[in-house]
Parts: sequence; structure tokens; C-alpha cells
Amino acid sequence: MEEIVVHRKMVAVACLIAALGGLCASPLQAQNYPTQPIKLIVPISVGSVTDVAARLMAQELEQRLGQSVVVINKPGGAMVIGGSECAKSPPDGYTVCLVNNDTMSFNPLTVPNLPYDPQKNFLPVINMYYVVEGFGIRPDLPLNSVSDLRAKAVAEPDKLNFGVLGQRTISDAFRQWLGEQWQTSFVAIPYKGGSEIVNALLSGAIDLTKIGLGNMVGQVKEGKIRVLAITSMDRWSQLPDVPTIGESGLGGFPGSPIYWGVMVPTGTPATIVRRLHDELLGVLRGPKFAAFAKENFLDLAAGSTEEFGAFLVKDLHNASTVVERYMR
Repeated sequence: MEEIVVHRKMVAVACLIAALGGLCASPLQAQNYPTQPIKLIVPISVGSVTDVAARLMAQELEQRLGQSVVVINKPGGAMVIGGSECAKSPPDGYTVCLVNNDTMSFNPLTVPNLPYDPQKNFLPVINMYYVVEGFGIRPDLPLNSVSDLRAKAVAEPDKLNFGVLGQRTISDAFRQWLGEQWQTSFVAIPYKGGSEIVNALLSGAIDLTKIGLGNMVGQVKEGKIRVLAITSMDRWSQLPDVPTIGESGLGGFPGSPIYWGVMVPTGTPATIVRRLHDELLGVLRGPKFAAFAKENFLDLAAGSTEEFGAFLVKDLHNASTVVERYMR
């Protein structure tokens, strides 16, 4: 039964891709767009690396569109609050929304009575980037490697607090998957954003986490947070001594890479979707945002709308695997 439901969802996403290809293009025209300010809904707290990225993107987009782009943070509820706000917004091009794996793939599988339908309520615009995450621990833990952490976790089940971006999110799924792999368990401590998790690490409220490195790169360089591994195929020049997840023996998690992308409410005219894509592509590939991405461990995607749609199909499939195996 679950496979049938997932298949139907994948077909629905594929239909959206086809629609963006022109098969269901809206007859509405938008030659004069935009004529008023645009709101950018960000479903995560102020100060996180994605919030900062959104604000930089908004500034650049303002220059290209000639209208204000106002960032509106709607954190909490494992991205449900922001997703719901986006879904109920008018499909006129004046609401643009940031989404990630939780918004689009995990929530429909894990949240009862979800107040929006990712496949019916949104149209993809562009995938912004993949987040290079850091496996970070509080500095006073006497651990120098993933092997050290594993030994401590195995010896002391349910003693280590693991900061996650909400219960039953992809970060929470990793926590559960890791506990299964190591035959131990961690205590989930939910937060609304990466900046809050960093503060919790610094204060000692949590022992470890796996979040975007951009949230804590400053503290890592200052020695206030220790990173044991990063979720990247290769080491990054900013942290040449930090091994990758694969090198640390932590590969194999079946979820997709953490991504952030841009969507709009379903019904937004195709001409506006295309305009937004083209302008955002210019922003993301521009020197200012590219430099920010490199500094903050963001692996730029910045492809076509159709590529983003195809990725969403794969992400939903991967999410269903994670939920079935590690979020029972």
C-alpha cells in the first residue's frame, strides 16, 4: 500500500515537471511582472545559514527585478508552518518560498493531517544548493574522531543529546539511523534552526549534531566547536584536516543530500515561473552568491526547473525509504 501511495506522489511530481515544460502552461501573461513587492517565505529561524543566504538572494533579486523582496521567517513545526503559509498564498508570483527535504518529502510521509500537499500546492522554480553538513560536538567532550564518538555512544546509550531540526525530520532520521548502525541510541533535542543548535552546542545543552557547516564555521575556526566529519565527497579547503563522512565510516545513509530550493504556489503563471527561474539562476551563479556559498559550505545546484523537478521525484523515493526503515 505504501509503495502505491509513494508511486502516486511521484507521478504527481512528474506531472508538475511536464506542466513546467509547457504541456499545462497557464494562458495568463506576465509581461509587466513584478509591479509590487515580493515576499520570500523562509521556514527556518533568523540567523541560520539558509536565512542569511535567503537575505543575500533577496538583495540580489531586488536589483534584477526592480522591486523589494521581503524575507518572512516562518520557523517551526518541522517546516510545516512555512510550507502551509506558502500553500495558502495567492498564486500570483508575489509569494516565493524556500523548501527543503522536510517540506517536500518527509512531511507528507510523517506528519498526520499535513495542512498542505507538496505535490498539489507547489511548483518548482530552482534548486539553490546542497548543504555540506558538519558532524559537530561540544568542545569539552574529550573526543577526537568519529571512532571516539562511537565508543562513547555505545558505552553510554541515551546519554548523548543530539540536536535536530524538529522531530521526525531528516536530521532526526539520521540520528535514528546512526543509533541503529552503532546499536545504541541518542536523545533527540529539537530546535527551529541551525543558529539555535549552534548556541545549544556552545552552552552544553546538547552534545552533538549534524547540521550545515555554514551555521558554525566561525565557531569551528575559533575552536569553540569541534567537527569530526563533513558530508561531502571531498574534503573542503577551509577544513583540510576534517575527514569526509565516507572516510569516517559513516556513509550509507539512504536519504538525499540536504537541499534548499525555491518554489511558488501552484497556479502561478508559467511566464512568471520562468522569469523567476532565470533571474534566480543569475543570482546563484553570480560572483557574490558563489563566494558566499563557498565560504559557507554550500554546494551550488542552480540548474533548470526540470532538473529540480526530477530531483524532487528521487528525493521523495529516498525519503520513503528512510521513513520506512528508520522512522517507524
